[in-house]
Amino acid sequence: MRFAAASALESQDATFRIKEAANLLGVSADTLRRWADGGRIETTTDAAGRLAVDGVALARFAQELAESAGHGEGRVVVAHSVRNRFSGLVSRVVRDTVMAQVEIQAGPHRFVSLLSREAADELGLEPGMLAVAAVKATNVSVEIPKTSRPR
Repeated sequence: MRFAAASALESQDATFRIKEAANLLGVSADTLRRWADGGRIETTTDAAGRLAVDGVALARFAQELAESAGHGEGRVVVAHSVRNRFSGLVSRVVRDTVMAQVEIQAGPHRFVSLLSREAADELGLEPGMLAVAAVKATNVSVEIPKTSRPR
């Protein structure tokens, strides 16, 4: 059963419609379209023929945006919560025989999670996938959200 779930995840097409990609970047769909028109990010078409962005390219672009923006530098934290959930894109997965290091870029936030390789494989984690970094204290777990549309 475990292998069937992994196969289903691996077969997902990691593309995001313009509105979805814009939400993940924290910008408007119009801004993302202007960036695409200006050659700042490459677009493609999804299975339905709509304008979309490849997940791997989107993850790379999200990292570049976050690095160039310098978000949070010099700011004082005035409030925080114990538990937060951040939707973002898997930007990097490094596996060895026992463990995996997973990086998620969620807007200006970069999350790194260390989990078992078995868990990373079962989740089918690959760059460009949509994932949620669920943060509680110093632990970050990775979740794959259910999408409302077939990929």
